[in-house]
Amino acid sequence: MHIHTTDMDRMDDTLIDVPRGLTNVVAARTELGDVRGHEGFYHYRQYSAVDLARERTFEEAWHLLLFGSLPISLELDAFRARIVAARSIPSEVRDLLPAIARLTTGGDALAGLRMALTAVGAADRARPLYDESPEARVEDAIRTAAITPVLLASLHALAEGREPLEPRDDLGYVAGYLQLVTGREPTPQEERALSAYMTAAIDHGFNASTFTARVIASTGADLASAVGGALGALSGPLHGGAPSRALDTLDEIGTPDRTDEWVRRTLSEGGRVMGFGHAVYRTEDPRSRMLRDFAEGFGGPRVEFAVQVERRVQELLAELKPGRELHTNVEFYAGVVMELCGIPRSMFTPTFAAARVVGWTAHILEQAADGKILRPSSRYVGPAAPEPLPAREAAVR
Repeated sequence: MHIHTTDMDRMDDTLIDVPRGLTNVVAARTELGDVRGHEGFYHYRQYSAVDLARERTFEEAWHLLLFGSLPISLELDAFRARIVAARSIPSEVRDLLPAIARLTTGGDALAGLRMALTAVGAADRARPLYDESPEARVEDAIRTAAITPVLLASLHALAEGREPLEPRDDLGYVAGYLQLVTGREPTPQEERALSAYMTAAIDHGFNASTFTARVIASTGADLASAVGGALGALSGPLHGGAPSRALDTLDEIGTPDRTDEWVRRTLSEGGRVMGFGHAVYRTEDPRSRMLRDFAEGFGGPRVEFAVQVERRVQELLAELKPGRELHTNVEFYAGVVMELCGIPRSMFTPTFAAARVVGWTAHILEQAADGKILRPSSRYVGPAAPEPLPAREAAVR
């Protein structure tokens, strides 16, 4: 069912109850993409997101979301040049990075990125979206998304006691990020596999972080603040923290013959099998299917073990949780692919953020152009009001 929203009478204060978690509530209109969970399909504008991930580059999908079209060759070259020009770290921020890395070492890597992006916004004298032209907003969007992987890799290097590398102009967004994180130039297979994952992770409906970004953008705040809010939402374990946990599951199982015992024990103790099930998809997650193909292209014992575990866990979940469609989600093979590409587990969720920031900034631009502040109501369920204030107790002498 499609719900068509219209502007309501500002004087009408009738409350409308909606499902907990805002499930199926249409909060805004978007031209950027959609998720059709029952079909196992999602898209960026008019194109299948999985097809884009398999067949196009990350920058092409970015251009599509930002400008509404896939770029021709000359446009792509010009866009890549804009990205390269936008990713330099201000000297004031570069001086702060060692302290930020110390503060967040062993903790939330996204907290370090939030601090760094706030510092970049301050150094750039970022203005509120409300006060900017559409062209200036696009520049802010490119700036924020371009500098994000450089900041993440720099903080990672500093946390490991290494000097951050300088980005190479001859490497694209994905290959450049891999080189900064791992310290070596990636192979074509690694670049292609990680590009597929990151392109597939750019956008995925009105998830918690995307919605948070749009709420903040609707106030007219600066773009870095909206991205910072999205990062805060993404840092929650129920949203962006699962890729490393899915690999932890493989480590805990250890060998295929221990799969049954581990799954039965975990579920009997009320635990979750990370990497399985999704809030939207009622079929196999199309991103998981694609990433399994890329993982199998690498081959090796780790991939064979992951495929064996996937098949057996799905059989056990069908037995132990009948009537529920619980397939692998994107996190299961995302962790495998990132590990194969040389990305450490501490950088799994930051890598997701380096992709999703492109989607967030596209949504921020769309919301800023809309000009309507997102301001829902709540239904009060506390004690009845007004109640007389109790008399003050006499002071004890």
